[in-house]
Amino acid sequence: MSRTLYVINPNSNADVTAQLNAAVEPLRRAGGPEIRCVTLEAGPPGVETQAHVDGAALAVNDFAVRHEADAAGFVVACFSDPGVAQLRERVAVPVLGISESAVLTALTLGHHFGVIAILPGSIPRHLRAWGAMGISQRCVGEIAIGRGVSALADREATLAAMIDAGRRLRDERGAHVLVMGCAGMAGFRAPLAEACGLPVVEPTQAATAMALGRVLLGW
Repeated sequence: MSRTLYVINPNSNADVTAQLNAAVEPLRRAGGPEIRCVTLEAGPPGVETQAHVDGAALAVNDFAVRHEADAAGFVVACFSDPGVAQLRERVAVPVLGISESAVLTALTLGHHFGVIAILPGSIPRHLRAWGAMGISQRCVGEIAIGRGVSALADREATLAAMIDAGRRLRDERGAHVLVMGCAGMAGFRAPLAEACGLPVVEPTQAATAMALGRVLLGW
């Protein structure tokens, strides 16, 4: 299988792309499609506002249309799933958004899930998505850690904030599963799971695993 499964980071932060590349490494297999993580360098340092999401949607679609000929599929690695619906209308290969894939995966791991968001402004966008998916009753809530995408590079402070949020979602809201609500959190799954004692869904892993299944099964 010579085609490529593209994992698209729609922000310009190469450190985020490096984390995504490490996160999907266990999914790379001989005989499977190449998994290539790419950075859209013209994007903002982090997709943090609705304006960023709207711009990212166009950039994601432009990239995908240019690369459709050699693509096995596309994973949009931003938790607002920018451009996913539009792209599914335009290309004939699987298109997965990490937000949708993450919460669908969470529903297989426990009845109630909680989301660790980066900024408070992200939460209304996420809640609209859960409502559109018809799963709002399975989400016990979201807690923002108050850190933008670039600030996630301070690993010690970020992990401490994520652990605090995860424990609150577990103890105060009754979450059975935690979902990391930003692609830039990719490197924190294992320590967060250990500290909170709950399954933790890393969204780009979830979406890439789904995409691989679709590609290999011809769905």
